[in-house]
Amino acid sequence: MVTSSQTTCTTCPYCGVGCGVLATVQDDASVSVAGDPDHPANFGRLCSKGSALAETLSLDDRLLEPMINGHNSQWNTALDLVADKFSKTISEHGPDSVAFYVSGQLLTEDYYVANKLMKGFIGSANIDTNSRVCMASSVAGHKRAFGTDTVPGCYEDLEQADVVVLAGSNLAWCHPVLYQRLATAKAQRGTKVVVIDPRRTATCDIADLHLSIAPGADVALFNGLLAHLDENDFANETYVENHTTGFHAALAEAQKYDLETIAKITGLSHQDIKTFYKLFAEHERTVSVYSQGINQSTSGTDKVNAIINCHLLTGRIGKPGMGPFSVTGQPNAMGGREVGGLANQLAGHMELNNPRHRDSLRAFWNAPAMAHKPGHLAVDLFRAVADGRIKALWIMATNPVDSLPQADEVRDAIDTCPFVVVSDVSKKTDTTACADVLLPATAWGEKDGTVTNSERRISRQRAFLSSPGNTKPDWWIITQVAKRMGYETGFDYRGPADIFDEYTRSTALENNGTRDFDISGLSGHDEQAYNNLKPTIWPVPATQTTAQTDPQAAPQTPTTTSRFFADGRFYTPDGKARFITTPYREPQTKVSPTYPLVLNTGRIRDQWHTMTRTGKSPRLMGHIGEPFVEVHPHDAASLELTPASLCEITSKHGTVIARTLITQHQRKGSVFAPMHWSDQYASRARIDTVVSNETDPVSGQPESKYTPVAIKPWPARWYGFAVLAQKPENLKVGYWALARSNAGWCLEMAHSQPCPDWNEFAQQLFNPSQPDQDINITPELLAYRDQAQGNFRFLAFNADKLHGALFISPQPVAVSRNWAAGLLVESFATPAEKLKILAARPGADQPDPGAIVCSCFSVGTNQIADAAKTKGCMSVDDIGATLGAGTNCGSCRPEIKKILGQVAKAS
Repeated sequence: MVTSSQTTCTTCPYCGVGCGVLATVQDDASVSVAGDPDHPANFGRLCSKGSALAETLSLDDRLLEPMINGHNSQWNTALDLVADKFSKTISEHGPDSVAFYVSGQLLTEDYYVANKLMKGFIGSANIDTNSRVCMASSVAGHKRAFGTDTVPGCYEDLEQADVVVLAGSNLAWCHPVLYQRLATAKAQRGTKVVVIDPRRTATCDIADLHLSIAPGADVALFNGLLAHLDENDFANETYVENHTTGFHAALAEAQKYDLETIAKITGLSHQDIKTFYKLFAEHERTVSVYSQGINQSTSGTDKVNAIINCHLLTGRIGKPGMGPFSVTGQPNAMGGREVGGLANQLAGHMELNNPRHRDSLRAFWNAPAMAHKPGHLAVDLFRAVADGRIKALWIMATNPVDSLPQADEVRDAIDTCPFVVVSDVSKKTDTTACADVLLPATAWGEKDGTVTNSERRISRQRAFLSSPGNTKPDWWIITQVAKRMGYETGFDYRGPADIFDEYTRSTALENNGTRDFDISGLSGHDEQAYNNLKPTIWPVPATQTTAQTDPQAAPQTPTTTSRFFADGRFYTPDGKARFITTPYREPQTKVSPTYPLVLNTGRIRDQWHTMTRTGKSPRLMGHIGEPFVEVHPHDAASLELTPASLCEITSKHGTVIARTLITQHQRKGSVFAPMHWSDQYASRARIDTVVSNETDPVSGQPESKYTPVAIKPWPARWYGFAVLAQKPENLKVGYWALARSNAGWCLEMAHSQPCPDWNEFAQQLFNPSQPDQDINITPELLAYRDQAQGNFRFLAFNADKLHGALFISPQPVAVSRNWAAGLLVESFATPAEKLKILAARPGADQPDPGAIVCSCFSVGTNQIADAAKTKGCMSVDDIGATLGAGTNCGSCRPEIKKILGQVAKAS
């Protein structure tokens, strides 16, 4: 049990930046969080999601007991059942008839024992991870070029570069702390920034050049760059000769692309292409940061290698301020790669297809049945579930029913699987609904272990809360099942420190400098040293290992030894890097008259994955509270879409409904929709039901950035918006989207059929099927009815507190969401005060803050505009000084700048 008012150094559970967090448990058991000023990843900064972590710790949706077939059970019963079912399935159908699907949300110690159980003891490699969907193309590209999965550089390079190229990376929203580090460097030293993205994202706020590239055309652009560098004498010929192979074949392919061809494929102007090539060529200190826009593609691995080729040609790799840099999406995607969490890898960056590696690890584990061939990769794994090859499936810490492409087919596959186990922290997700057995896992703040961030820095996640209910750490759950399957001696760990020690020792196997990954210098420490482990970037110099477990020591900072390949030595058989020939290939499935638009999916600023954590925070839901699709005005006009109306997005795989956002920031012919919404928060918004499951032929990573779709208006007969003190249940409307507010819920609705009785509809909405017994709804609703115009408003009060407000209109409801949600926390003593709400707009005594822009300080659009108009705040810094907005994580600064521009234009 952690004592009150104790501050714990831990690590953020969101993106791959791996920010240090200070979590403090107060005397009243409440928790506050702050950025850790001593952590080398963030130096005290946190993004909006990290700043709101304390708001996500509630137990209201937690899975607290093991469950079998929907009923609470005991741990022994559930674990015995899981072990028995897996053992019998293996006995009857062989080891490849079972599978694990795991997650970058797991800690490294959890990942390690899951991988050990499946590959070393069950004897199958059927363990893959949702990181396959995130960074598998980077892994494949690194291994093709370098001989091993190595990220060469570190975050410091962003601050030392003269040019930073952001390819397929909306850094401002997806890695906000890195964005702030880059923005600060730009302000201080004039760093040039190039953004390559079909959309004009928030990251473009600091861009000197935005290349609105055609979806999927990155290979052609970087092939052209390779040819340009060679033709204009920017090649480092000595480096190429001494440290690389394959250059001439790669160059021959690249020379097929003249400027006109590149412009045609990419949709870019000749001038923009020339400007980009000139910036890259003339600045030795150039870093190329890439993320999901590169990886999540049927040509993702080739895109990665096309970028790396340009750095190899110029010798710009492994030195301060230069090199290719993959930034990962999850907090421990890198840790999963390190322990062999992918179906085609072994622990410690050892190779599954290398007999010496297999034999060495088998001996180290004393494993009875070492896997000898790759298992099913993520998309294929669920195909194998669907066709019956996999008969027992264990899903850990992930939600594939929402996050994998062709998601309805994934759900159907899981539903038909004879035996399904899900380990999770949430009781109700779209995936737990498919499980035979649910195993309650500890969550962030309750579990101990390590994670590795995008710059190879290992950090500790530490518990500062007691484990609620009967929840257990994932490593414990896995090892208990392993023991019940007969593998007692291989999984007899006292805790995560024992696992970490074994794992770090394993990295020295068959190594002797032949692999990049060796952290055996961190082995041999006791539990206290493990608990005191400082953030450590690998490779780990032997002279620094003791310092990294000394609680008084400063965290390790990057040095030349923290980067790879500065000496020109790579991890290939001949020690040379490989140029890879990367021909441009058109998308596998093209647009057509039936599906004329390209769908691009991704993240938004304040949400994470499928919202099981961020959806609990009112301020994070306040920025964007419902699913949407971005459409260019030209396309919107031709499709007869109007602002804020609802539309259907359809592919040959499925259909979703989303709010229409018409914006010039979207490229013509392309649309963008976020990945986050599930059936827990919206009626028909699981965007991956629409996305095709085509994959990269090398990495197996699915394409999330190019699915041909059609869009048409959804025929809403009426629109509704409500604020409710209680969560609504069993909504019988064609469209709904739910978001938490500070004192209840915000509900967006629409239906394609007329409502026969609005009074009855309002009563049912205000009185859910399981009402709180302490609430006494006023028998008579306050109502405004305009039958002719189709406008209706209903209020329900519990004494002087608003219990619910409902606004109905034939068009999208024009009511301030923040103002309406705020009414739930106010008191209304007189009938006149209550009736004022029916006006559906705030009075002079209730200024409307407008839509939330700054989630960190809950600052809205109207507040920013008012500060500009009345207080002369005409810069982002002025707004920060006056309202605080933009001074914490900074990811809202582009939006603030846009609002100020609109005010200036209007004046």
